[in-house]
Amino acid sequence: MELRHLRYFDAVARTLHFGRAAEQLHIAQPALSRAVRQLEREVGVTLLHRTTRTVELTDAGRAYVEEVRDVLRRLDHATRAARRAEAGVTGTLRLGVTGTAAYGYLPRVAQVLTTALPQVHLQVHTEMLTPDQERALVGDRLDLGILRPPLSEGGLEHVVVRREPLVLALPAGHPLAASSETDDVVPLAALHGEPFVTYAHTSGSVVREAVRSACREAGFEPDAAHEVGETSTLLALVAAALGVALVPESARTLTLPGVSFRATDSAVHVQLAVAWRRDDPSPVLRSVLQALREQGALSPVPTDPTGPADQPDVPRTAQEAR
Repeated sequence: MELRHLRYFDAVARTLHFGRAAEQLHIAQPALSRAVRQLEREVGVTLLHRTTRTVELTDAGRAYVEEVRDVLRRLDHATRAARRAEAGVTGTLRLGVTGTAAYGYLPRVAQVLTTALPQVHLQVHTEMLTPDQERALVGDRLDLGILRPPLSEGGLEHVVVRREPLVLALPAGHPLAASSETDDVVPLAALHGEPFVTYAHTSGSVVREAVRSACREAGFEPDAAHEVGETSTLLALVAAALGVALVPESARTLTLPGVSFRATDSAVHVQLAVAWRRDDPSPVLRSVLQALREQGALSPVPTDPTGPADQPDVPRTAQEAR
């Protein structure tokens, strides 16, 4: 049984006229008649009652045509679904997000994709540090990562989308938090001897290394009194007055009672980047990158404030993406 025989039979059942059905199908009437008779032989029943003047569906034909039309509708739906998938406008995007990016940049990404690609399902994995995301990208367990350079794994492309200063998170009752001016700059050297809450030394956290670098430039080594794996836990320990912390500026968006934020005099910044596997053939990924770029959510910023940013080759159109 051939699919075209089902379409031929459906056309005859709709028109109840071999001539008009043949015209609609753009085939010769004798060929249409032969195809319908072949279908009847394969099904083993008479589907049409023919006379010299009329064509009518038999009882078997009426039952059969309803099932045929359901098959054709499902086939058309499957064809459209396949074409949408090839165009990258439907499917699933597995997204990894480093701690503080979930509070700042992730909502922007989600907003763009909800508007531009509403049929792409976003599967978000939060609180993933950069090394974990890199391994997941290379191992095809993530499609896209929001992480903090530098990257150590080969085969990845990335665009730096933000540069953030480190800000000081203090317990609300700390002497350095006493000022009513939340924009007061705290000299980093004033933290010498303070207990710090930091990311775990085994995590490979880029922020942890930035904190150590900033403190060393201020003339001291931070005393890691508590080590954690998540930003929310880190700030909770600060709120509990178990230490102070240096965190990316985007952490300010996480309002937590008992925590005060202050700017510092440190020139150390951390970067936020969007990364993906260079050889990933996924149409969904390419469509997502294109949508982010068109909406300004993938605009590169200079990694050095005095120099231009590098811009990887992100496809500009859906055709290029394929």
